[in-house]
Amino acid sequence: MRADLERLGHVSSDNGGFSLHDLGQLLSSGEGADVTFEVGGETFAAHRCILGARSFVFRAELLGPMKESTSTCVQIEDMEPKVFKALLHFIYTDSLPEIDEAEALEMIQHLLVAADRYGLKRLKLTCEEKLCSYINTTTVATTLALSEQHACPALKEECLRFLESSNNSTLDLITRSSDFEHLATSCPSIMKELIPKLARKPPFVINYSNM
Repeated sequence: MRADLERLGHVSSDNGGFSLHDLGQLLSSGEGADVTFEVGGETFAAHRCILGARSFVFRAELLGPMKESTSTCVQIEDMEPKVFKALLHFIYTDSLPEIDEAEALEMIQHLLVAADRYGLKRLKLTCEEKLCSYINTTTVATTLALSEQHACPALKEECLRFLESSNNSTLDLITRSSDFEHLATSCPSIMKELIPKLARKPPFVINYSNM
């Protein structure tokens, strides 16, 4: 077993095992990589044992009986290359990469979806926490839909709290948006939960005539 680890990279003499810095360098260098992912026309080299240790989904795909376990190149669908790159960075370093503030919200939303897809609970919780700080009148509907579709109870509760605390003019603005219309049609269970909460804020009425 130790021979396999040494083949993948340098073992730290300080603690007898990998440090996060070691793993980050291993990802960057591609040393010892035994699988390649093709995502949106870009390729990423990685190590089956590390991915499998961090994600039960990757473990099944890369180390189990699934066809990907015998393939050296795995196709990843429905994900942008930059999102997959950030996903790998978290798997290897247990931290998010630096993200440009202009695209931070969109990146974190996509990372939450990716974390749910690959069973990365810590990354999912990290994204939930960050998304809570982005909740406002323009993002709350989309964020609430995301929280419902990917089972994020803390994020959902924060969205509902924001809506309950909003005044009627703000709620009117939110519920007339296309994002709220999408929420109403894609997550009807949320509406059943939301309507009684907002009904306690007379004389506010949600108009569903166009939904």
